[in-house]
Amino acid sequence: MKRRGARGSVSGTLSAIVLCVVFVLSGALQEAYGEEPIAIYVVNYPLKYFAESIAGTHAEVKFPAPADEDPAYWTPDLDTVAAYQKADLILLNGAGYAKWTKKVSLPRSRMVNTSASFEDRYIRIEGAVTHSHGAAGEHAHEAAAFTTWIDFELAEKQTAAVYEAMSRLRPDLRDEFQGNYGVLAKELRGIDKSIKEIVSKNPSQPLIGSHPVYDYLSRRYGLNMKSVHWEPDEVPTDAQWTELQALLKDHPAKWMIWEGGPLQASVDKLASAGIQSLVFDPCGNVPDEGDFLTVMKRNVQNLAAAFR
Repeated sequence: MKRRGARGSVSGTLSAIVLCVVFVLSGALQEAYGEEPIAIYVVNYPLKYFAESIAGTHAEVKFPAPADEDPAYWTPDLDTVAAYQKADLILLNGAGYAKWTKKVSLPRSRMVNTSASFEDRYIRIEGAVTHSHGAAGEHAHEAAAFTTWIDFELAEKQTAAVYEAMSRLRPDLRDEFQGNYGVLAKELRGIDKSIKEIVSKNPSQPLIGSHPVYDYLSRRYGLNMKSVHWEPDEVPTDAQWTELQALLKDHPAKWMIWEGGPLQASVDKLASAGIQSLVFDPCGNVPDEGDFLTVMKRNVQNLAAAFR
């Protein structure tokens, strides 16, 4: 009886050890799984920057658009679409940005339109102007303006949407995400305040936008701006110069705002007509140097030159 009792005791002890090991391993696996980075795919660089800033090391953010293309008009290949489909989270800009997302099957439960909270504030564009530039070929600026993030109040709302989406996936990290979001939101508010102060010095000053991408910037900060369709890496045609001269008759601007650094030939010819050039880069794609905030702060400095 004692021997049978001893065996029962040993057997019970082994069972307890096995259960303990299983419990520990199960907990370790759950912890390891929980710490896997969130797989996030985005449609433009601002969203990549927002997501990385808020997530820290807890997300792997992919933005597969080529560096030499405008992400707004880029269309991914089938393999890239498949990668989007497998993501834990797909961040969209909204306002008609990246139209390819409407033409493929993406998991709706993982898609987040970061501008959904202010759809009623989209800027609608009447009439479409079709033109071409870069690898994207012909496209038209129509329906809604989509560079929402250069209204920095709206940019902050987009970062809030990113924060909320990631917090739903990883509620255990909400406090950390909230802290990182707070830091980023403060930076965006600082840029917003700086631009307001700059423009307040001479809000009626006429400006020319080299491309119709500054709608939200103009509305938020009260810029007196009209746009043409020039590309920084192309010499304007005679027809484009004629169009500009006609525009200047009723809108005598002394500054043209470019998306990127213009060709020197364009700068010189504008200067001969009494028009100076400055760059305000919307930063839809990854910048050659720096990051989203450094580019935007440089934009603020460049804009200040026109209002001195």
